[in-house]
Amino acid sequence: MADNLSWKRIKRVLLLPWSRRKNRRPPPEPTETSEQPPSPEPLKNRYVRRQSVCAEPLNPESDDDEDEQPVVYPKTDDQRQRLNDAVKNILLFKNVALDQLNEVLDAMFEKRTQIGDHVIDQGDDGDNFYVIDKGKFDIFVKIEGQDKLVGAYDNKGSFGELALMYNTPRAATIVATTEGILWALDRTTFRRILLKAAAKKRKALEGFLEKVPMLQEITEYERMNLADALNSKSFKDGECIIKQGDEADYMYFVEAGVVSIRMHNQNDPTSEVEVARCEQGGYFGELALITHNKRAASAYAEGDVNCAVLDVHAFERLLGSCMDIMKRSIDGYEEQLKKLGVEHSELR
Repeated sequence: MADNLSWKRIKRVLLLPWSRRKNRRPPPEPTETSEQPPSPEPLKNRYVRRQSVCAEPLNPESDDDEDEQPVVYPKTDDQRQRLNDAVKNILLFKNVALDQLNEVLDAMFEKRTQIGDHVIDQGDDGDNFYVIDKGKFDIFVKIEGQDKLVGAYDNKGSFGELALMYNTPRAATIVATTEGILWALDRTTFRRILLKAAAKKRKALEGFLEKVPMLQEITEYERMNLADALNSKSFKDGECIIKQGDEADYMYFVEAGVVSIRMHNQNDPTSEVEVARCEQGGYFGELALITHNKRAASAYAEGDVNCAVLDVHAFERLLGSCMDIMKRSIDGYEEQLKKLGVEHSELR
């Protein structure tokens, strides 16, 4: 019986057309290993957005690119001066050492635009970072399929850094509305110098902020945002950092050096009395930002001093969780002034 069944199976195969018969595969022979066949590759989703072709990671600690030859575009004295003027108020350039800044300025090249020129287009890969020398430029963002005007640049500013920082497509379209001059920086130099300097600055400031007693309660995310909002400022020996009676605009964290806090005695406005000293990890200037009054004291650098500076808007936005701690310190200020015999007002 078994022989008859086998013969019937053979005949069925033999009677198949050759095209079907040759594609039939014999069952796999059993193996003595437990290895499984490789899994098939997953089907590619053709609706996934195309990623940027430039997605190299940035490691602030890496020195692999230190031996790269810098790019240099020759400039006239007039061009160099215009470039210096254009970048002096750009935040990204404030974290760069002088030698690195000169290397960045050497690598920037002039790009002239005409009315209607598209400097960048939304969705494109990022190639350059741009600083405006002169000219007006409109900012368009595609909303519900339509290009919407969302802002404009008027003879100053910079754009194009987001696509280079995060390896994402351009987030907006920039169109020249007048003749203009831009300074462009290629993405490789931008990431190697500017972005790495910003990352190192953040890491250094985060480490410093971890040591500030008042900030022990904030989260790691809040500390990171605070580090991004801080700017470093240096002061020479004897320099007045803040002056009693002035409007308040910044809070200061002492990164290095010693700061003397002094107040005028209302009975003798010509004399000042030292009421406190701030060393590394200390802070000052917060009182006027809390009370919205004018500066209640002056601050002077003793020796060279480096401070991390937080402007009033970032102060209110980022340090709300520390406000109670800072308000409690007012009691300490009042008690200290009483011991020193210094008259005071408007501390609260």
